[in-house]
Amino acid sequence: MIQEGQPAIDFTLPASNGENVSLSDFRGKHVVLYFYPKDMTPGCTTEACDFRDYYGEFTGLNAVILGVSRDPIASHEKFINKYELPFLLLSDENGHVCEQYGVWKEKKMYGKKFMGIERSTFIIDQEGIVRKIYRKVKVKDHVKEALEFIREQLT
Repeated sequence: MIQEGQPAIDFTLPASNGENVSLSDFRGKHVVLYFYPKDMTPGCTTEACDFRDYYGEFTGLNAVILGVSRDPIASHEKFINKYELPFLLLSDENGHVCEQYGVWKEKKMYGKKFMGIERSTFIIDQEGIVRKIYRKVKVKDHVKEALEFIREQLT
């Protein structure tokens, strides 16, 4: 499993801008790579809107935000349009990148077990090194915490 201090695993996925995007495309910028379970669900919507609301502060610190879920691009486009999200959402429909980053986990809800994305955020520096990993993210105040990490540790 990927650890802090290791190079981020590069990947290429279809993005909400209609292009294939690679993590390495963003060398020279800090990257907030966040994995979330599903478009349009309450927690994921709150998290995305928090990233939207702080987007200007992230870009002011030379950081880009990339959201990843297993939803198809069409779902991402609806999510972006409904909530005016200014950052790219990437589609990992086959789950390969989720597995590489160790976020595809067994989860439980209402006593049932199932596989799904564990809400997680990876902060990657300008050289492509993972500097901070947040696993089992609680949405409340998470975006502010990620912003403060970049502000205090990477700039």
